[in-house]
Amino acid sequence: MKIDPAARPFTLMAAVPTVIAALARRPRTTAALGLLTAGVTLFFRDPDRTPDHAPVADPDVILAPADGIVMHVGEPQAGIAPPGQWQQVSIFLSLLDVHMNRSPYGGRVIDVTHTPGRFLAAYRAESATKNERSEIIVERVVAGRARRIIYRQLVGQLARRIVTRIQPGDEIATGERMGLMKFGSRMDVFVPPEVQLEVTKGKRAIGGETVLGRFPAADPS
Repeated sequence: MKIDPAARPFTLMAAVPTVIAALARRPRTTAALGLLTAGVTLFFRDPDRTPDHAPVADPDVILAPADGIVMHVGEPQAGIAPPGQWQQVSIFLSLLDVHMNRSPYGGRVIDVTHTPGRFLAAYRAESATKNERSEIIVERVVAGRARRIIYRQLVGQLARRIVTRIQPGDEIATGERMGLMKFGSRMDVFVPPEVQLEVTKGKRAIGGETVLGRFPAADPS
């Protein structure tokens, strides 16, 4: 399993006291710190993912952008959605989840906006407008019509750093890695009303695998 390079400074900070404890011949402390080092490193694990019965080239498919529990599906929560008509899917990532983020939909990156903010618990509705976050807009033209989705990386009480590795003008594939959030967080995905959602509240989502929804098949004429 791959480990994201962002793990290096955190692994080093945990490994140094582990080595010191080992040199001081303190086996219990060494064991505890060794487990901490392993846990910190595994937080940045980056497994390969294969979509559930949906090729990433399918222009109709929208995939989960992260691992976690689906905490909201359907009409947007009050005051959260961007201007326009949208449906909202929100995923809460616990400390134990894979925190590598993937683009739920492929296309051209139209905009990436980072907003500083607070660090409220990510499961609280107000965190969507008050917490630090990055908003990404992706657009794809299918059969002559533009399809646009918006998604947000939100940090929570434990997550204090957002990493977004795409910028406006980039082309990104559905399910492609695009960043990560460090130590617990949330992702909101906003899709047009015509998208048929395929997840329910409480379902466990797997980033890059679980199908969140599908656009209606485009009429080639």
